[in-house]
Amino acid sequence: MKYFVLFGPPGAGKGTQAGAMVERYNLCHLSTGELLRAEIAAATPLGLQAKSLIEAGNLVPDSVVEGMIEAKFRDTKGVDGFLLDGFPRTIAQAQALDGMLKKSAQAVTGCVSIMIPDALIHERIAHRANIEGRADDAKPEVVENRIATYHAKTEPLIEYYRQVGKYFEIDGTGTIEKVRERIFATMDKL
Repeated sequence: MKYFVLFGPPGAGKGTQAGAMVERYNLCHLSTGELLRAEIAAATPLGLQAKSLIEAGNLVPDSVVEGMIEAKFRDTKGVDGFLLDGFPRTIAQAQALDGMLKKSAQAVTGCVSIMIPDALIHERIAHRANIEGRADDAKPEVVENRIATYHAKTEPLIEYYRQVGKYFEIDGTGTIEKVRERIFATMDKL
């Protein structure tokens, strides 16, 4: 079983690329954003709690996200691995993921990181807000908070995975197809 972490700042193209990655490598796409949006749409207690946090540009508590991920690992059949999108976002979450996988003698295969400059983040998120109607992308102050949160809490994962030889950076600029070629060239080796 392979476990890929899909990494990058908001608007880097993770959601755009994930479908092709899942199809090519027979992976289960675990997007914490999609899992949480489904909870919000269903107006579950978890969804209502998550909605207020997300609307302010904050992260949902680790214990909630970790529980959802572990359940998906346990319950998903017929795949060759998992593509984790939106988890881990912090060192503590990466350590929790390592612990989850260690229970079944597994480990993260690789962290595929799609990187773009901050100026492009703003441009892509504004475009996404208009196209997809995502309220969490519409307010500039929320976008600024998401970028600041990414730099402060998530970027340290680069060094975490680099130290164990599992960090693979992809240039996320250019066409969707060109970025996809770069991703596949890297994943084919893992």
